[in-house]
Amino acid sequence: MLPQASTSIITLMALLSLNGCANAAKIDEKVPYPQAEAGYTRHVIHLSPLKEEEEATKLELQVGKTLTVDCNRHSFGAKLAEHTVQGWGYPYYRVDHVTGPISTRMACPPGSEKPRFVAANGDGFLLRYNSKLPVVVYLPDGFELRYRTWQAALEFQTAAPE
Repeated sequence: MLPQASTSIITLMALLSLNGCANAAKIDEKVPYPQAEAGYTRHVIHLSPLKEEEEATKLELQVGKTLTVDCNRHSFGAKLAEHTVQGWGYPYYRVDHVTGPISTRMACPPGSEKPRFVAANGDGFLLRYNSKLPVVVYLPDGFELRYRTWQAALEFQTAAPE
């Protein structure tokens, strides 16, 4: 049986560690990331530290929305612009202008319409992986942010001269 003081210390340490875990999923209140403007929503991704080198990993962002579409290929056009939190140097990203949706013009059979995620194509959607900072992205209302990671082989291959 542990003395009362030891039990209190263990309880306090457990609470502090849980508090640390809860705070890890939120933006650091000290960093003045801008609030979302009217018509925009702020999305935040918290990346986990990797066992492998983070320099060999990329983060791909996908912006889009679910629409009822036919068998054609559909997409939006967009550009992800990088901005900096003034005085801190931390990056955040914003999609300022989305065009479309556009689609191919194939003849689709009747009843081919169904809900699908329609992604935006454009520049700037491949970022370096950095688990030390949150990835903060501002999107027009109604758009969703998805992401995946890409990892390169750690060794380079040599190209033969021809």
